[in-house]
Amino acid sequence: MHFRHHNSFCSMYAWFSARLDEGLNMDMKKFLEPTPYIDCDAEPVKEKAREIVQGLTAQRKKAIKIFYAVRDGIKYTIYGKRSLPEHFRASFVLSSGEGYCVQKAILLVALARAASIPARLRLAAIRSHLVPKEMLEKRGSNLFPYHGYADLYLEGSWVKVTPTFDIDSCVDAGLRPVDFDGEHDALLPSTTLDGRLHIEYVEDRGSFEDVPFDTIMAASLRHKYVKI
Repeated sequence: MHFRHHNSFCSMYAWFSARLDEGLNMDMKKFLEPTPYIDCDAEPVKEKAREIVQGLTAQRKKAIKIFYAVRDGIKYTIYGKRSLPEHFRASFVLSSGEGYCVQKAILLVALARAASIPARLRLAAIRSHLVPKEMLEKRGSNLFPYHGYADLYLEGSWVKVTPTFDIDSCVDAGLRPVDFDGEHDALLPSTTLDGRLHIEYVEDRGSFEDVPFDTIMAASLRHKYVKI
């Protein structure tokens, strides 16, 4: 009797484990699929992903290569096109070769998905202590309510990565570049190379299945950040 009960328990445990794995696989599947903004099925995005990860098999190594391709291959700018929905599509950011934090994060997510790495967009409110005086006067605040970065699912856990500032921008402004080892979170540093205050994370707004364009635009207009 004891062994029959034991075998029955093992069978039930195996059944529940299989159902749990199926649920997790279904949850992960949505982080590999295209959306209206994260158009990882667009041919230029797929082609770029193949080019970046060519010859690599390990997910972490693929993720690292994609991160640096977006960090340094897409120039950081806050003055690019960003007033229309299409400006936030990954394929648009790729073709323009420039973008601000949200746009670069969208492209990173799309390239990761195209390389079969589950990925999602994450947003946060941050405070920048290095906002130029003229911009601070225009905006009235150094709070950026919707900073964009990405979550990558690597070997069983989510890792946060921030490809915002390209290496040339970091060198020009004396910023600490964000580096990514494929294992630990890669977030914007709190100080510059010479110790000045830089970024303060104020509020994590969580992850998003697609880009909340209307919400981002409304916040940008409130802060006088986007001209229409």
